[in-house]
Amino acid sequence: MEILIRVMEEKDLPKVQDLWRLVNIELTYSDKYEELVKMINHNPGLCLVLENPSNREDILKKDILGAVLGGFDGRRGWIHHLAIHPSIQGKKYGTLMMDELIRIFLERNVVKLKLEVFKSNKEIIDFYKKLGWNHRTDLSTMSLTLKE
Repeated sequence: MEILIRVMEEKDLPKVQDLWRLVNIELTYSDKYEELVKMINHNPGLCLVLENPSNREDILKKDILGAVLGGFDGRRGWIHHLAIHPSIQGKKYGTLMMDELIRIFLERNVVKLKLEVFKSNKEIIDFYKKLGWNHRTDLSTMSLTLKE
């Protein structure tokens, strides 16, 4: 299958949200359309989609088959919501998307990346370990919700 990894655009967001729902990513207030627009505008070039640009008349034509949000806080890079359509999972597309995002972070001289994964999501933890990520068990995540 021919694929294209490109920068996420505002028009992609409804399909990206559909993909996240399909793969059971828990969506919260910060994943609403307006909040995601803020994310992609604040982090130009760091939010990516994977699509099939083929002109074939199949069900996946021009659909978003993968998505990932990248963010930079001025000190560290953050990766959120990597998702690959179930029909192409296990075929290295997640790795390709991560490689591309890491390449962009390196171009911007980012020296450390972080991401969060639910402890119960062993499959995804294993995926990141295979990519060379360290599983930190010495940290706890804390959050404060300001809007819902």
